[in-house]
Amino acid sequence: MAIQSKVNKKRWLFPSLIILMRVLFGIGWLLAGVTKISEKLWFKEPGVFLNEYLISALEKPNVPLFYKVLIENVALEYVMTLNYVIPIVQIILGVLIIMGLLTIPSILICLFMHINFILSGNMNLMSLVLYTSAFTLIIFRTKIYHLSLDKYFNLDILFTTNENKREKNNSMPPEKERLLSNT
Repeated sequence: MAIQSKVNKKRWLFPSLIILMRVLFGIGWLLAGVTKISEKLWFKEPGVFLNEYLISALEKPNVPLFYKVLIENVALEYVMTLNYVIPIVQIILGVLIIMGLLTIPSILICLFMHINFILSGNMNLMSLVLYTSAFTLIIFRTKIYHLSLDKYFNLDILFTTNENKREKNNSMPPEKERLLSNT
């Protein structure tokens, strides 16, 4: 009996850590959006912070040339739109990841936004932690669905590989498997 309880603890330890990582990752994105609105005054002084940020990125030597062209021709042209879209998207993604709803697409969008942040010349410890966390969550994506709305609504099937789907089908009760095979 004691051996079985140790096995059960080990079985739930790793998924629990991945769930904790997912929730903390979501909180990080939620707070990033909230602080842009509240502390950095993105909504009270629209475009000021983002415009200064983009102009300073153009002056950094570690920003790739193609990204400087993108900043000049796209980002600075649409700075007001980006000023409102970025924090709102960060808040929405944070909430979705915390709840575990559309988790993989949300993490991929976060990765896209984070790669843009890194390309603009900002690399620090927090950036590395978020970047590594995103890839860890994608690698262990089968574990992130515990305690999530994706699992509740059976959306986890959409974002897992065929091998994982076969494993789920093998764990089906024989009666249900017989019904599905007759259709």
